[in-house]
Amino acid sequence: MLTHLAHVAALFERIPFWALFAYDVIVLAVITLAIVRRRGFASTLAWIFAIIAVPGAGVLAYLLLANPHVARTRRAKRRATLRFRQRRGHARGPGGDRPRLTPPERGVLRLAERLSDAAPVAGNRAELVSSNEEAARRITDAIASARRSIWAEYYMIKNDPTGNEFLALLARRAGEGLDVRLLYDAVGSWGIDGAALGAIRRAGGHVEVFLPINPLRRRWAVHLRNHRKILVVDGEIAMTGGMNVGDEYSGRLGRGPVPAWRDTLLVLEGSAAGALAEVFAEDWSFATGSEEILDVPREAQPDGGSLVAVLPSGPDQEANAVRLAYFAGITSAVSRCWIASPYFIPDGPTNRALVTAALRGVDVRILLPERNDVTLMGPAGRSYYSALVRAGARIFEYRPAMLHSKLMSIDGRWCLIGSANVDVRSFWLNFEISALVFDPAFAAVVDAQFEKDVADSREITPEILSGRGFFAALGEGVARLMSPLL
Repeated sequence: MLTHLAHVAALFERIPFWALFAYDVIVLAVITLAIVRRRGFASTLAWIFAIIAVPGAGVLAYLLLANPHVARTRRAKRRATLRFRQRRGHARGPGGDRPRLTPPERGVLRLAERLSDAAPVAGNRAELVSSNEEAARRITDAIASARRSIWAEYYMIKNDPTGNEFLALLARRAGEGLDVRLLYDAVGSWGIDGAALGAIRRAGGHVEVFLPINPLRRRWAVHLRNHRKILVVDGEIAMTGGMNVGDEYSGRLGRGPVPAWRDTLLVLEGSAAGALAEVFAEDWSFATGSEEILDVPREAQPDGGSLVAVLPSGPDQEANAVRLAYFAGITSAVSRCWIASPYFIPDGPTNRALVTAALRGVDVRILLPERNDVTLMGPAGRSYYSALVRAGARIFEYRPAMLHSKLMSIDGRWCLIGSANVDVRSFWLNFEISALVFDPAFAAVVDAQFEKDVADSREITPEILSGRGFFAALGEGVARLMSPLL
């Protein structure tokens, strides 16, 4: 140890004084910038810790991931959405069949309307698909049977057999004269097959990238990513949830240390498909910078079926919609609040809401993966276990596969399903898409699958928590400190 410190000291002695002074000025300036920007107490402290603890790399990471273009990008996306809605006439105001809702549910629905500036839609058929293989088949069949249009928006499209087959199918359907549009995220789909994208374009389809990584552009930000998963076919059938396009999502194989994955796909037929199509159209308008108005269907809203509120969320919003929807669901729960998320790093209000709900006597259950594909996510999430379990919440770690489902079920009456995790990134940085489904029959299907998953999980008991070793607790604490940066 002493020898190592001596080497470090000798290294610093060889650095010119002016260089050390200049670096100190840069560090002070970057820390000042982090404080002035006020991106949250925990996030600011984590960045200051990283800037000081990791010389050079901490400063570079902050300038890259939290650069001034972030705020500019937020404003650009907000302006693009407002311009698009003004041009095409955005559906606003109350809608949908509400007499069946309880007062707390009507409050949540009003919140969703205010946050999305869109009416809920009734008369939908909602279906839950919990098998990755079946979900991949449903996606493929929907694209193959499309008659007029295929609009696809994904965070991650892998350069593997599943991803390449998906792109080849889009090219084939574009060549058959359909309106094929693909929007993918620049970071999530970093290794996407460029030749396959070219084939779609040559066949007459349209391909666009969301926020390409180019420091020379005024509108770019590494940290702000489009994490949405949307597929709309003919404006009549829409699919969303946690599934990206890749082998681990189609059930072919796992990734890294996790041999298998288990996700959830929500299939919607009816007016909600048009609502998801409108979100796609807004994102397409922003990504392309075009004045083109896509033809989004607006069907009548018959009574009956599932009442659905489509809820886009992202850093362009003054109040993040999915974060407040989770908070409202947890705080309004009377008997039951069940949550599944692959990545669990709740912000302070969400964590306190879960603790409070458990203390109120609500059946709070949180389902997480036992093995996580992101190294720090597992221990960071486990650092929240003790307080939740002491309050009466039950935490389960799913064993058969990497659980990638993202959902919340409240009182056996309504559910939230979408792309957002219960973590800082989804609540603050990512563009996400969720659907609130108000239908006790559908909620019963979601709850039955949740209970099946719980049966395949290990419950985290007080005895398990007290048996953790010192180094496990230390690792969880360090991971939690870094969690605002994950």
